[in-house]
Amino acid sequence: MKESQYSSVLMVLVLLGLSACASYTTPGGPVDLTGIQSVEIRELMSREAAAGFPALVAFARVQSPGYESLTAETYGNGSYVVVTNRELMSDARIEEISRWNGIRGISPLSRLLIPTRLNNIDDLRTASANLKADMLVVFTLDTSFRVDGQSIGPLSIISLGLMRDRETIVNTTASAVFVDVRTGFVYGVAEATANEKQMTNAWTSVSAADQGRVNTEREAFDGLMRELERTWTNIVAEHG
Repeated sequence: MKESQYSSVLMVLVLLGLSACASYTTPGGPVDLTGIQSVEIRELMSREAAAGFPALVAFARVQSPGYESLTAETYGNGSYVVVTNRELMSDARIEEISRWNGIRGISPLSRLLIPTRLNNIDDLRTASANLKADMLVVFTLDTSFRVDGQSIGPLSIISLGLMRDRETIVNTTASAVFVDVRTGFVYGVAEATANEKQMTNAWTSVSAADQGRVNTEREAFDGLMRELERTWTNIVAEHG
Protein backbone atom coordinates (compact mmCIF):
# COMPACT_ATOMS: atom_id res chain seq x y z
CA MET A 1 0.00 0.00 0.00
CA LYS A 2 1.33 3.44 -0.90
CA GLU A 3 2.12 5.84 1.91
CA SER A 4 -0.63 8.28 0.84
CA GLN A 5 -3.21 5.46 0.78
CA TYR A 6 -2.04 4.22 4.19
CA SER A 7 -2.38 7.72 5.65
CA SER A 8 -5.93 8.04 4.30
CA VAL A 9 -6.99 4.68 5.76
CA LEU A 10 -5.41 5.55 9.10
CA MET A 11 -7.29 8.86 9.20
CA VAL A 12 -10.63 7.13 8.52
CA LEU A 13 -9.95 4.66 11.33
CA VAL A 14 -9.11 7.49 13.71
CA LEU A 15 -12.33 9.32 12.81
CA LEU A 16 -14.35 6.17 13.30
CA GLY A 17 -12.76 5.66 16.69
CA LEU A 18 -13.55 9.22 17.75
CA SER A 19 -17.15 8.88 16.60
CA ALA A 20 -17.60 5.67 18.51
CA CYS A 21 -16.44 7.34 21.73
CA ALA A 22 -19.19 9.99 21.68
CA SER A 23 -22.40 9.03 23.46
CA TYR A 24 -25.51 10.59 24.97
CA THR A 25 -26.96 9.39 28.27
CA THR A 26 -30.73 9.71 28.62
CA PRO A 27 -31.96 11.56 31.74
CA GLY A 28 -33.04 9.80 34.90
CA GLY A 29 -36.61 8.94 35.75
CA PRO A 30 -39.55 10.65 37.46
CA VAL A 31 -40.98 10.18 40.93
CA ASP A 32 -44.32 8.53 41.59
CA LEU A 33 -45.87 11.42 43.50
CA THR A 34 -48.40 9.15 45.17
CA GLY A 35 -45.64 6.70 46.06
CA ILE A 36 -43.81 9.16 48.31
CA GLN A 37 -46.83 9.62 50.58
CA SER A 38 -45.93 8.36 54.04
CA VAL A 39 -49.29 7.05 55.24
CA GLU A 40 -52.01 4.57 54.42
CA ILE A 41 -55.06 5.45 52.33
CA ARG A 42 -57.33 5.48 55.40
CA GLU A 43 -55.30 8.26 57.01
CA LEU A 44 -55.06 10.17 53.74
CA MET A 45 -58.85 10.12 53.44
CA SER A 46 -59.20 11.53 56.96
CA ARG A 47 -57.01 14.57 56.32
CA GLU A 48 -58.64 17.98 55.97
CA ALA A 49 -57.73 21.20 54.21
CA ALA A 50 -56.19 23.77 56.56
CA ALA A 51 -54.43 26.30 54.33
CA GLY A 52 -55.33 29.96 54.68
CA PHE A 53 -56.02 32.15 51.66
CA PRO A 54 -54.42 34.08 50.14
CA ALA A 55 -51.77 31.40 50.46
CA LEU A 56 -48.01 31.38 50.54
CA VAL A 57 -46.95 28.57 48.19
CA ALA A 58 -43.65 26.67 48.24
CA PHE A 59 -42.58 24.47 45.36
CA ALA A 60 -40.03 21.77 44.58
CA ARG A 61 -39.13 19.60 41.60
CA VAL A 62 -38.33 15.98 42.47
CA GLN A 63 -36.84 13.14 40.42
CA SER A 64 -35.86 9.53 40.98
CA PRO A 65 -32.70 8.66 42.98
CA GLY A 66 -29.55 9.06 40.90
CA TYR A 67 -31.27 11.41 38.44
CA GLU A 68 -28.92 12.99 35.89
CA SER A 69 -29.31 15.37 32.97
CA LEU A 70 -27.03 17.87 31.26
CA THR A 71 -28.86 20.81 32.85
CA ALA A 72 -30.08 19.65 36.27
CA GLU A 73 -28.40 20.04 39.65
CA THR A 74 -29.75 17.72 42.34
CA TYR A 75 -29.62 17.41 46.11
CA GLY A 76 -30.44 14.69 48.62
CA ASN A 77 -30.68 10.93 48.60
CA GLY A 78 -33.18 8.28 49.55
CA SER A 79 -36.54 7.80 47.84
CA TYR A 80 -36.00 10.80 45.56
CA VAL A 81 -33.80 13.82 44.89
CA VAL A 82 -34.69 17.52 44.59
CA VAL A 83 -33.62 19.47 41.50
CA THR A 84 -32.23 22.65 43.03
CA ASN A 85 -31.55 24.82 39.98
CA ARG A 86 -34.59 26.52 38.47
CA GLU A 87 -34.13 25.60 34.79
CA LEU A 88 -37.92 25.60 34.27
CA MET A 89 -39.36 27.68 37.12
CA SER A 90 -37.79 30.99 36.12
CA ASP A 91 -38.16 34.32 37.90
CA ALA A 92 -40.63 35.41 35.20
CA ARG A 93 -42.68 32.26 35.81
CA ILE A 94 -42.70 32.86 39.57
CA GLU A 95 -43.86 36.43 38.98
CA GLU A 96 -46.66 35.11 36.76
CA ILE A 97 -47.86 32.63 39.40
CA SER A 98 -47.71 35.26 42.15
CA ARG A 99 -50.44 37.16 40.27
CA TRP A 100 -52.90 34.25 40.45
CA ASN A 101 -55.97 34.95 42.53
CA GLY A 102 -55.56 33.69 46.09
CA ILE A 103 -51.74 33.64 46.16
CA ARG A 104 -49.80 36.07 48.35
CA GLY A 105 -46.38 34.70 47.49
CA ILE A 106 -44.47 31.78 45.98
CA SER A 107 -41.02 30.51 46.88
CA PRO A 108 -38.72 27.64 45.87
CA LEU A 109 -37.49 25.28 48.58
CA SER A 110 -33.83 25.99 49.23
CA ARG A 111 -31.36 23.17 49.84
CA LEU A 112 -30.60 24.94 53.14
CA LEU A 113 -34.05 23.84 54.34
CA ILE A 114 -34.22 20.40 52.74
CA PRO A 115 -32.82 17.42 54.70
CA THR A 116 -30.13 15.31 53.05
CA ARG A 117 -32.16 12.13 53.49
CA LEU A 118 -35.46 12.28 51.62
CA ASN A 119 -37.86 9.50 52.50
CA ASN A 120 -41.30 10.88 51.71
CA ILE A 121 -43.23 14.06 50.99
CA ASP A 122 -43.35 14.96 54.70
CA ASP A 123 -39.69 15.97 54.45
CA LEU A 124 -40.69 18.66 51.95
CA ARG A 125 -43.68 19.68 54.07
CA THR A 126 -41.33 20.27 57.00
CA ALA A 127 -39.05 22.38 54.82
CA SER A 128 -42.10 24.33 53.61
CA ALA A 129 -43.23 24.91 57.21
CA ASN A 130 -39.90 26.63 57.88
CA LEU A 131 -40.94 29.14 55.21
CA LYS A 132 -44.37 29.52 56.87
CA ALA A 133 -45.88 28.27 53.61
CA ASP A 134 -49.54 27.21 53.46
CA MET A 135 -49.31 25.07 50.34
CA LEU A 136 -46.64 22.94 48.66
CA VAL A 137 -46.49 22.19 44.94
CA VAL A 138 -44.34 19.18 44.07
CA PHE A 139 -43.70 18.40 40.40
CA THR A 140 -41.70 15.84 38.42
CA LEU A 141 -40.80 15.17 34.78
CA ASP A 142 -40.91 11.84 32.98
CA THR A 143 -38.89 12.06 29.74
CA SER A 144 -38.55 9.02 27.49
CA PHE A 145 -36.90 8.27 24.14
CA ARG A 146 -38.00 5.92 21.37
CA VAL A 147 -35.57 5.18 18.53
CA ASP A 148 -37.18 3.45 15.54
CA GLY A 149 -40.02 2.38 17.82
CA GLN A 150 -37.72 0.91 20.47
CA SER A 151 -38.03 2.38 23.96
CA ILE A 152 -34.81 3.69 25.52
CA GLY A 153 -34.94 3.68 29.32
CA PRO A 154 -33.64 6.23 31.86
CA LEU A 155 -29.84 6.60 32.16
CA SER A 156 -29.30 4.57 28.97
CA ILE A 157 -26.36 5.28 26.67
CA ILE A 158 -27.03 6.15 23.01
CA SER A 159 -23.97 6.13 20.74
CA LEU A 160 -23.52 9.17 18.53
CA GLY A 161 -21.43 9.73 15.45
CA LEU A 162 -21.76 7.55 12.37
CA MET A 163 -25.21 6.20 13.25
CA ARG A 164 -27.64 5.61 10.40
CA ASP A 165 -30.56 7.99 10.11
CA ARG A 166 -33.32 6.93 12.52
CA GLU A 167 -36.52 8.52 13.76
CA THR A 168 -36.39 9.43 17.44
CA ILE A 169 -39.42 10.51 19.45
CA VAL A 170 -38.80 12.35 22.72
CA ASN A 171 -41.80 12.42 25.05
CA THR A 172 -42.18 14.29 28.34
CA THR A 173 -44.99 14.14 30.87
CA ALA A 174 -44.93 16.77 33.61
CA SER A 175 -46.98 16.02 36.73
CA ALA A 176 -47.66 18.03 39.88
CA VAL A 177 -49.62 17.82 43.13
CA PHE A 178 -50.90 20.51 45.54
CA VAL A 179 -50.35 19.52 49.19
CA ASP A 180 -51.46 21.23 52.40
CA VAL A 181 -48.30 21.93 54.43
CA ARG A 182 -50.09 21.61 57.79
CA THR A 183 -52.06 18.41 57.23
CA GLY A 184 -50.80 16.72 54.07
CA PHE A 185 -54.25 17.05 52.47
CA VAL A 186 -54.04 16.76 48.67
CA TYR A 187 -56.00 19.58 47.01
CA GLY A 188 -55.51 18.48 43.43
CA VAL A 189 -53.18 17.28 40.70
CA ALA A 190 -52.21 18.48 37.23
CA GLU A 191 -50.47 16.89 34.25
CA ALA A 192 -49.36 17.79 30.72
CA THR A 193 -47.51 15.97 27.93
CA ALA A 194 -45.40 17.06 24.96
CA ASN A 195 -43.35 15.23 22.33
CA GLU A 196 -40.94 15.99 19.53
CA LYS A 197 -39.66 13.99 16.56
CA GLN A 198 -36.01 14.14 15.52
CA MET A 199 -33.74 12.32 13.11
CA THR A 200 -30.54 10.92 14.56
CA ASN A 201 -28.40 12.33 11.75
CA ALA A 202 -28.89 15.70 13.50
CA TRP A 203 -27.22 14.33 16.62
CA THR A 204 -23.76 15.64 15.80
CA SER A 205 -22.93 16.32 19.45
CA VAL A 206 -24.16 15.51 22.93
CA SER A 207 -25.75 18.97 23.25
CA ALA A 208 -27.56 18.51 19.93
CA ALA A 209 -28.91 15.15 21.07
CA ASP A 210 -30.05 16.71 24.35
CA GLN A 211 -31.94 19.53 22.63
CA GLY A 212 -34.96 17.32 22.02
CA ARG A 213 -35.21 16.66 25.76
CA VAL A 214 -34.90 20.34 26.57
CA ASN A 215 -37.57 21.30 24.01
CA THR A 216 -40.14 18.74 25.13
CA GLU A 217 -39.56 19.39 28.83
CA ARG A 218 -40.12 23.12 28.33
CA GLU A 219 -43.24 22.51 26.27
CA ALA A 220 -44.61 20.00 28.79
CA PHE A 221 -43.89 22.40 31.64
CA ASP A 222 -45.68 25.22 29.80
CA GLY A 223 -48.69 22.93 29.51
CA LEU A 224 -48.39 21.95 33.17
CA MET A 225 -48.46 25.61 34.17
CA ARG A 226 -51.78 26.08 32.35
CA GLU A 227 -53.20 23.02 34.08
CA LEU A 228 -51.88 24.18 37.45
CA GLU A 229 -53.64 27.51 37.04
CA ARG A 230 -56.93 25.75 36.23
CA THR A 231 -56.51 23.46 39.22
CA TRP A 232 -55.63 26.38 41.48
CA THR A 233 -58.72 28.29 40.35
CA ASN A 234 -60.85 25.32 41.41
CA ILE A 235 -59.01 25.02 44.73
CA VAL A 236 -59.64 28.68 45.56
CA ALA A 237 -63.30 28.38 44.53
CA GLU A 238 -63.82 25.39 46.82
CA HIS A 239 -61.59 26.20 49.79
CA GLY A 240 -60.81 29.91 49.60
